[in-house]
Amino acid sequence: MPQVDPPPELTLWRRGKVREVFAFHDDQLLIVASDRISAFDCILPTPIPRKGALLTALANFWFNFFHEIPHHVITADPERMPASIRAFAAAQEGRAVLVKRTEPLAVECVVRGYLAGSGWKEYQRDRHVGGHPFPEGLQLASELPEPLFTPSTKAAVGDHDENIDWDQCVSILGQSVAEQVQERSLALYRQAREHAAARGLIIADTKFEFGMRNGELLLIDEIFTPDSSRFWPADRWQPGHNPPSFDKQLVRDYLETLDWDKTNPAPELPPAIAQQTADQYAEAYRLITGPPLA
Repeated sequence: MPQVDPPPELTLWRRGKVREVFAFHDDQLLIVASDRISAFDCILPTPIPRKGALLTALANFWFNFFHEIPHHVITADPERMPASIRAFAAAQEGRAVLVKRTEPLAVECVVRGYLAGSGWKEYQRDRHVGGHPFPEGLQLASELPEPLFTPSTKAAVGDHDENIDWDQCVSILGQSVAEQVQERSLALYRQAREHAAARGLIIADTKFEFGMRNGELLLIDEIFTPDSSRFWPADRWQPGHNPPSFDKQLVRDYLETLDWDKTNPAPELPPAIAQQTADQYAEAYRLITGPPLA
């Protein structure tokens, strides 16, 4: 990522595994997506070329696609940002977005359309997914009868999210807000799944974050990117098998071959693995939006 010092108007508010978040005045944030990649809750020392720009562009595509849903994005165009931060934002080469500051909800809103990941592990354990019972006989990557809302807690960096049931979600958010995020999450997933299906992609599952601002519920963070969603090529999906996905699975698979205890410091990635992963992100962008990122 370009190394340019932020202007005095920007204060580093939070540094996550992938993003730097700068406070701008009292009510806005500048989010900068780096090319960092994490696996097994560790940040790897090897960046993925253009990852931050690709994920930012894809998330912005979806925020525009869902323009009727209140969200936090103000602009991703540096020329439309205030003059005091314009040069810094432009230097990030497509990785910076100016957003409204919100109070994030303490729940991640996960929607599953297929059995995969932690949902598949839950099903194997007790035939439940997110507190919902399911019949015997489902397989890995089976399509669920209806998309399922399965919220989770939001863990700190280095910790793991924990799946929670509906009653726990209500106890954290309150009945009204819990119902709102459930309804919006399912509606977003259904619309995006239809869009992706027309382009040969399956969205197996995804997660959303929401925040409150002056009493209004806003969609925040990123949406329908390979870091927040599981994309499968439709022509390679078959229940009982784990389809290839447009995310960092290549990185995980490589790390599993190493004698590494999955604690920091994380190992370097070979250049070929980093480039193949970048190519996967670029292909997801191309398939979903149409043209490649210039």
